[in-house]
Amino acid sequence: MAVDLLLGLQWGDEGKGKIVDVLTKDYDIIARFQGGPNAGHTLEFDGIKHVLHTIPSGIFHEDAINLVGNGVVIDPVIFKRELNNLEQYNIDFKEKLLISRKAHLILPTHRLLDAASEASKGKAKIGSTLKGIGPTYMDKTGRNGIRVGDLELDDWKERYNSLRDKHLAMIDFYNAEIEYDLTELEVEFFKSVETLKTLTFIDSEEYLHQAQRTGKTILAEGAQGSLLDIDFGTYPYVTSSTTTAAGACTGLGVAPTKIKEVFGIFKAYTTRVGSGPFPTELFDEAGEIMGRVGNEFGATTGRPHRCGWLDLVALKYAVHVNGVTQLMMMKGDVLSGFDTLKVCTAYKYKGERIEHFPYNIEAENVEPVYTEMKGWKADLTKMTKESELPQEMLDYIHFLEKELEVPIKIVSVGPDRKQTILR
Repeated sequence: MAVDLLLGLQWGDEGKGKIVDVLTKDYDIIARFQGGPNAGHTLEFDGIKHVLHTIPSGIFHEDAINLVGNGVVIDPVIFKRELNNLEQYNIDFKEKLLISRKAHLILPTHRLLDAASEASKGKAKIGSTLKGIGPTYMDKTGRNGIRVGDLELDDWKERYNSLRDKHLAMIDFYNAEIEYDLTELEVEFFKSVETLKTLTFIDSEEYLHQAQRTGKTILAEGAQGSLLDIDFGTYPYVTSSTTTAAGACTGLGVAPTKIKEVFGIFKAYTTRVGSGPFPTELFDEAGEIMGRVGNEFGATTGRPHRCGWLDLVALKYAVHVNGVTQLMMMKGDVLSGFDTLKVCTAYKYKGERIEHFPYNIEAENVEPVYTEMKGWKADLTKMTKESELPQEMLDYIHFLEKELEVPIKIVSVGPDRKQTILR
């Protein structure tokens, strides 16, 4: 059986969690392949809002196995809190939630390193979520990291102590003023590790290989967004992992030849959290309305999102890099009420018109070129089928499909799983 992928095409917060939740009924296994608790996947159903950070978004479906892959970095403290928040739903975590032994652990000193590094940069800071993600991936590629499988070894605490001491020396080097009580942090960390050890650790690449052989359906779930990819994102204002389709291969051990559908999720407009270039960012009333109506605050950080018109240049780039086969447009309802909509279809780059995503999109180099379209006034949130959508919105969808050369199969008109129109 092939593996389908689901990933974000912008700067994250596109609504991946909701769509995984909607699609889970069609899959036996939901497998998260990269990122850490800097992700915030929001799901809403039965009048309740849920925010997941590390646990895959299929966890509320009784029949689905949820797997945290080797490409993910896990903070045991945050993971324990997630488990505690889900206790009331009587989920059998031992059977339904599996953890790759090759996934790396975020230590308390990783978070302290993150804070010290960011503080030392002053105005040049990148907008880290301060969850320790970057330092953990640095230890992973530096071959110093501690993995989930190490928790099964007799000497794992010696390994921990060695890495912790190295981190403390690095924190001193930054000479940044951060306050912390490591003893207190470690007490919580080691308690959380014991909780983590009650779950099922597996050799996930072998598990997925056997699952494919026996005909199981698998959906790989990404975190963050394609424009935050460590290679293809707006570097250095990116995350520390591969958020594009290639990340599913390295983050799960799935062969490229086994990937079938690539579901790309994007908002009907564009948002960004943290620092970094954003060509279509709005500083006027339109941007304020998008943020307010769209409730644009980070699910993990609570930070307000920067908002702007849809950037088709960036979106095309993400579609091409990922090999997207189907698109899902989120938050179409947020654009209701605008007389005129704008879509960025090209950049004026150093005085020349271009339609591809260049190496540098800083404001001094890039000016968006817009195509204007007629907006719509209708309230979409109660609509359940395509025929109910206003013609202006259908025109918007058809325009995007023509430009992107990929069909838009799902249109979301609200946060609840029921507010999802299939095309």
